[in-house]
Amino acid sequence: MNEQVYVIDKMKSFNPKHIFDCGQCFRWNENEDGSYTGVFKDNVLNVRETDEKIVFSGICGGNIKDICRDYFDLDTDYEAIKKVLANVDDNVKESIKYGEGIRILKQDLWETIISFIISANNNIPRIKKIIERISAKYGKPICLNGNTYYTFPTVEELSKASVQDLRDLGLGFRDKRVHDTTQLILNKEVDLDKLQEITDSDKLREELNKLPGVGDKVADCIMLFSMKRFDVFPVDVWVRRVMNELYIKSEDEKKIDKKQIRSLAEKKYGNLAGIAQQYLFYWKREENKTA
Repeated sequence: MNEQVYVIDKMKSFNPKHIFDCGQCFRWNENEDGSYTGVFKDNVLNVRETDEKIVFSGICGGNIKDICRDYFDLDTDYEAIKKVLANVDDNVKESIKYGEGIRILKQDLWETIISFIISANNNIPRIKKIIERISAKYGKPICLNGNTYYTFPTVEELSKASVQDLRDLGLGFRDKRVHDTTQLILNKEVDLDKLQEITDSDKLREELNKLPGVGDKVADCIMLFSMKRFDVFPVDVWVRRVMNELYIKSEDEKKIDKKQIRSLAEKKYGNLAGIAQQYLFYWKREENKTA
């Protein structure tokens, strides 16, 4: 495969830092020059923002333009989305200022399932390291600019790993969950193609919850970050905290039921709840860094 380049005019709703550091992906890393390099499917791309352009360059398993437009959701009008959400209330309007360049990536369903099972009770640096170790052992190498990167293993490739193999890679209690989920998908007991056909998000959540290591929060992350289900609202510690601080105002946020939060989000943000979640999450996390 040869290196390809795709250049677009700078967009208001495209900021690499916002996109790659908002918690939705784990295989993008910032370089010394401020650009980001990442691996997804059989692609290794560098994304560089200049004063006037956004430059995508790297090794792709297809046409780089088509791949970028799909993966980065470039044909969705995020400016229009932000106008709608900014009218919800001043809280959302303020959050958009922090993450105005966020776009929801359209990630591979299989990789997203495994990645977010690994994310359970974990932190982002450690999640990244685990995924890199899995990819280096079971994925395929791709060389770019003198560096070797590894694709995330396919279902068939990862099925070769035993529970002990995964434990040795540092997965901890997640080892059996990843192993068993891989076997279920390999044997078509859970069919990824059929999951894509389910239109009702509640029904899709139920199906995803059948996978070991997948609960409502992980299922919602999978739906939002790989299936463009913008109506779902993943609730983690940060999101529960911000929703309590802004709206619920309970003395003990840990006692707030996640279904209550999701119901509130549905009423306030409608079918854009998932995008609102990303703005709110990024806002509070960034605000906390500077506190």
